[in-house]
Amino acid sequence: MEQVFNNFGCTGGNVSPALQWSGAPANTKSFALTVYDPDAPTGSGFWHWVVFNIPAGTTSLAKGASGKSMPPGSVESRTDYGVAGYGGPCPPKGKPHHYWFTLFAVDEPAIEGADANTSAAVIGFNLHFHAIAKTKLLGLYGAK
Repeated sequence: MEQVFNNFGCTGGNVSPALQWSGAPANTKSFALTVYDPDAPTGSGFWHWVVFNIPAGTTSLAKGASGKSMPPGSVESRTDYGVAGYGGPCPPKGKPHHYWFTLFAVDEPAIEGADANTSAAVIGFNLHFHAIAKTKLLGLYGAK
């Protein structure tokens, strides 16, 4: 419940999870992280967290880092909740939803022209052309 959203009928802590990684390509200039729920009943899924311009030397994000202690230079942009930063799962009752955490190794130190108001689609467009590697972690969560 610590990572679950705290609104829209959910009563979680909305704390971003701790994440750790290793083995990035040598030519990595920055990282980007997205959390996406393809099962949301929207017709286009739901973006829960979008972070980019994470410095290349970064190998982890601490629990609760969103909005408080992100690596210097990192940008958290707008999610489908309408605000920047981590927004935890809050699926409608029924079957569990899939939450895809995707970490991208990026060939540029920063996504040019992007800021905290940039949509997930625009960040994804840029990552399509600048990601040199990626890895995924799947989480499942559902309310009964």
